Amino acid sequence: MIKTEEPTNIGFIDIEQGGIVGYHKAPVSQLFIVIQGEGWIEGEDNHRLMLKSGEGVFWEKGEGHTSGSEKGLTALVLQSEKLEMPNS
Repeated sequence: MIKTEEPTNIGFIDIEQGGIVGYHKAPVSQLFIVIQGEGWIEGEDNHRLMLKSGEGVFWEKGEGHTSGSEKGLTALVLQSEKLEMPNS
């Protein structure tokens, strides 16, 4: 799935029905994977992408983004100074 040799934070985020995580820049590389529910993410290009359970997005350090959900979602979030996706 992912390889890291640096300390990595692993956690969950719950976005309630109608909730929004405001615009922010990724402090380190982040992998955001929806594990329950559905929602959306929006990057610096202002293009909104819908995500459902099993789908995710990878943010490089410094990339600005926001996320939200009309119905609610739970996402797994991995953060590290150096995350490497396989074959990258």
